[in-house]
Amino acid sequence: MTIGTAAQAVSAADGCELCSTPGGEVLWSDRRLRVVRVDDPDYPGFLRVIWQGHVREMTDLDRAHRACLIEAVFAAERAVIELLRPHKVNLASLGNMTPHLHWHVIPRFRGDPHFPDPVWAARRGGSPVRLPMAVADYGRGVAASIAAALSTTD
Repeated sequence: MTIGTAAQAVSAADGCELCSTPGGEVLWSDRRLRVVRVDDPDYPGFLRVIWQGHVREMTDLDRAHRACLIEAVFAAERAVIELLRPHKVNLASLGNMTPHLHWHVIPRFRGDPHFPDPVWAARRGGSPVRLPMAVADYGRGVAASIAAALSTTD
């Protein structure tokens, strides 16, 4: 399995959005994966954990890389919980339109525009979520939390 930039260059040429763009504001990254804040006005705490190499499915990764990726998802979830105290956190690995392995980490609050339905459902009303801190402070908090959880040697 290839993890590096050669796989990304080939895939970027093929039009993979997550190979050709960061997919959001990069808060933390290493050679294997990155965690980005998704620019969504209804869900400003929305994170995405993206595998750096062009990989379609979790089972395309070997056991060690699957463990690395899922630990990053858990670290992102923990950061969201600690910083935002949401009612619930939704985790999803969908990616039907982008054949690039990534996980969505979405804080959910009672009264958000889609609650209790999925964020991709029809809007129920509600109000856009407001972060209880500046966006930059949230980004720094997520980065610090993930760095502490994923002590990498890269």
